[in-house]
Amino acid sequence: MHFKAAFRSKLPRVGTTIFTKMSRLAEEHQAINLAQGFPEFDCAPELQKLVGKYIAQGKNQYAPMAGVMALREAIAKKVFAANAKEYHPETEITITSGATEALYVALSTMVHPGDEVIVFEPAYDSYVPAIELNGGIPVFVTLHPQYESIDWEEVRSKISPRTKAVIINTPHNPTGNVWKRSDLQQLADIAEKHDLMVISDEVYEHIIFDGREHISAASIPALAERTFLCGSFGKTFHTTGWKIGYCLAPKELTTEFRKIHQFLVFSVVTPVQFAIAEYLENPEHYLTLSAFYQRKRDLFVDAIQDVGFGLRPSEGSFFQNVSYEELSEENDRQLAERLTIEAGVASIPVSVFYNQITNYQTLRFCFAKNDDTLLRAAELLRKVVW
Repeated sequence: MHFKAAFRSKLPRVGTTIFTKMSRLAEEHQAINLAQGFPEFDCAPELQKLVGKYIAQGKNQYAPMAGVMALREAIAKKVFAANAKEYHPETEITITSGATEALYVALSTMVHPGDEVIVFEPAYDSYVPAIELNGGIPVFVTLHPQYESIDWEEVRSKISPRTKAVIINTPHNPTGNVWKRSDLQQLADIAEKHDLMVISDEVYEHIIFDGREHISAASIPALAERTFLCGSFGKTFHTTGWKIGYCLAPKELTTEFRKIHQFLVFSVVTPVQFAIAEYLENPEHYLTLSAFYQRKRDLFVDAIQDVGFGLRPSEGSFFQNVSYEELSEENDRQLAERLTIEAGVASIPVSVFYNQITNYQTLRFCFAKNDDTLLRAAELLRKVVW
């Protein structure tokens, strides 16, 4: 194809995502796909019936730009119960097309050309492109794939006069790490001192293990006043294909957020919003999720215990990182491909979540799968000739 005008890519380093590549490789070789992060099981029949109910009631036209009020009110009630923080449904809550749109719009709202954004890596793959598309510059704080703590002095050393924001994710994808209250307080102190904005990605808020507590940015007043809090019902209700997310932010920030949101998607699917609003009336629908996934994490970790991997059980999310440094010297991309082809189990090489090519000899497995799938995958991994 030839263009009369010069054409330059806005994302020259971005190609087909590793998730697409590994899922395609898994399909080609009929491998068990523990690579891409989506549940193998369906959402609750009750929730499906509610969607049908609202379709039958004719809730099939555009929703309000900010979202169906019943859903915004349900989110406000849920967040207040968890964090004792009030968000006004009319002016501080916006329903988005998944958390990825919420994250993109939040970054677009605050980032201008030349602004720097602190990114903790390994990082979810949408963060850096969203920063760069808005002319921003990502500044990386690099963590080990199985890190246990954050060096906050290093974070402080990355702040410059051009630093505009910090983006965080807890529970964290891909490491499975859960931030402590002390981490959020450190962040609050830094943000206040340097007048920084914060984007908090909390999509795994209800998938947290071993009695830990999810500490939301909403629960710390000094953070809440300067934070775009991005959430999603896709992970919580096993409905990643519905793309229903939300953004919570103070009124002044929400006003600017909605200016951009309205020109990206305007609104998101109407009957599903009504259905989730009603489904949220019973908190047990999400408060039991941690126990559900902890059982799966434990099943998978126990099943691969004798493979020879090094691991710390995931603290949250539905991902488990494993180190293979005692088993192989291959780089993680090579090994992920080999395990898919030869062993029949697909994973994600954790190096793809870093800005620079690196090899921590770590793979990420998704355990949001049926029990028999996890056990079959473990059996295949135990048979690998290293």
